[in-house]
Amino acid sequence: MVITIISHDNWGYNDNIAIALEKRGHTVNHIDFNTFKYKYPSFVYRIYNFFLKAFFKKNIKNIHFGKEINNRLEKLGEIQDVILTIKGDFIDPKNILEFKKYTKKSIAFFNDNIYRCPKIIRILPHFDEVYSFEKEDCAKYNLKFITNFIYKESKLNPVRIFKYDIFNISSKDNRFNIISKIADELSNKGISFKIIIYDKKNKTKNANIEFISEYIQIDQVNEFVNDSKFLLDIHRKEQNGLTFRVFESLGLQKKLITTNPNIAHYDFYNPKNILIIDETNINFDTDFFTSPYEPIPENIYTKYTIENWIETVFDLSKKQQH
Repeated sequence: MVITIISHDNWGYNDNIAIALEKRGHTVNHIDFNTFKYKYPSFVYRIYNFFLKAFFKKNIKNIHFGKEINNRLEKLGEIQDVILTIKGDFIDPKNILEFKKYTKKSIAFFNDNIYRCPKIIRILPHFDEVYSFEKEDCAKYNLKFITNFIYKESKLNPVRIFKYDIFNISSKDNRFNIISKIADELSNKGISFKIIIYDKKNKTKNANIEFISEYIQIDQVNEFVNDSKFLLDIHRKEQNGLTFRVFESLGLQKKLITTNPNIAHYDFYNPKNILIIDETNINFDTDFFTSPYEPIPENIYTKYTIENWIETVFDLSKKQQH
């Protein structure tokens, strides 16, 4: 198949989808509109955009993204079998609708939820199929459920020496207070950790947290993940879907500490591998840190691999039968 992926790939996760598809022999174009640059022609345009967003729910930048994406689709010179759009709420709805001119099938995947990103609702009708990692959104809006995916795998190495006990990287948002409390508690208990916060303005200070003002590429994130014995996952309160940190822990067979109680409802959940902490009463069970990781059954693990993800979303098994 000829496939185009359109995504705002700020952390670099979505390029793994393109790589997995290419390994299966498909021709893949990845339009990463996170790399697009837009500069207001003048201060007047900035004011104009403020009113557009406030009164018309429009955004000059999103319109620019959509036009540029459609230009690139036209330059491809052939109709795609599938276009997959990730984070389509960053693109103007009118331009999203035009994607259908360039493909036999237009699909969307959202690993944000509609409560946090209400602009998603406007573009749902513009796709042939919509997948979401948020179970509540799937039930309410008749979407197809699929989680994020395992993109990196490694066999368990019990004798490896790690630089850190715990690692986490997050953007600065309403999770910051709980992350700060966890960092302080880890420091008090003498547990080594590396916690990085992306903060564009980079004005916040906490001696236990490293702040960055530019995104770190996924290769560097993977280095930190590999150098850590456990992973820390801080979910957004209004969001129940599972972050990539969860699937990194599964793929690398590392224990996970998380604030997301919904993880207990997934078939891979094992309290010996996953510690759910209460944000109001942070407590680290010392037995969790000393007991070994228990590998999950292979049939469950396979469900969350990127190979199974692309097979589901792109319907590859049926196409291969034909």
